Amino acid sequence: MTKVLLIYLVSSFLALNQASLISRCDLAQVLQLEDLDGFEGYSLSDWLCLAFVESKFNISKINENADGSFDYGLFQINGHYWCNDYRSHSENLCQVDCQDLLNPNLLAGIHCAKRIVSGARGMNNWVEWRLHCSGRPLSYWLTGCRLG
Repeated sequence: MTKVLLIYLVSSFLALNQASLISRCDLAQVLQLEDLDGFEGYSLSDWLCLAFVESKFNISKINENADGSFDYGLFQINGHYWCNDYRSHSENLCQVDCQDLLNPNLLAGIHCAKRIVSGARGMNNWVEWRLHCSGRPLSYWLTGCRLG
């Protein structure tokens, strides 16, 4: 119940403020509630670093890539492989509409990111994570966050 309530409160706050950004500590709380700390060997700090380097914590970010494909949401999940954006043929490996990855409740994006990370390449699927997060000390991402 607490998990559902927190996710609802965070998504309501974002919707009320018409904001597309989530704070680092609010995101850490949601990720912890969704059991991402230690998921496939990645810490909450890895997930926070990934979200920052990909979207700067912008839930509604959409980016067009050089190949014409688009990346969506907090984790910049690619529409050619992971979600259906109805722009071109998609493998839709997460079985989700790309627009759902922009939802302030974050669940569709989190579930898809977990599916991606569960694959053989883990977080190495994200170039920015490889360049800016992998193999670096990341504990500072949780500084000042009160996690339960």
